[in-house]
Amino acid sequence: MAVSDNRPFFLNLVKIRLPVTGFVSIFHRISGLLLFLAIPFSVYLFDLSLQGEAGFNSAIDVLNNPLIKIACVVLLWSVLHHFIAGIRFLLTDFDIGLEKKQATQFAWVVFIVEAILFIWLGLEIFL
Repeated sequence: MAVSDNRPFFLNLVKIRLPVTGFVSIFHRISGLLLFLAIPFSVYLFDLSLQGEAGFNSAIDVLNNPLIKIACVVLLWSVLHHFIAGIRFLLTDFDIGLEKKQATQFAWVVFIVEAILFIWLGLEIFL
């Protein structure tokens, strides 16, 4: 006798409504990946800047490129989100904020603090 399989054949990810804690988790992974992928470029710029005054000026010229500035803004978001969400995940390792209501509140705190710091640091650095 065949057992009926009620699982869906196609999972439409657009229709799934993730809770805010799910978005924090996904963005934490994305920000970690972006930070990892930025390591070679960061090491290159650091090496270039240590090659004397001409190398430092070359590194400044690279950083003044509009596409690199956009990448730096994305990396600023990555650092901020990864750090703040990482603190939230460390708190959950100590059994703090595990209930659904607390977890949702902490997730919103992550996004609010991240947005405030992003705007403040973005204005300080890029203006």
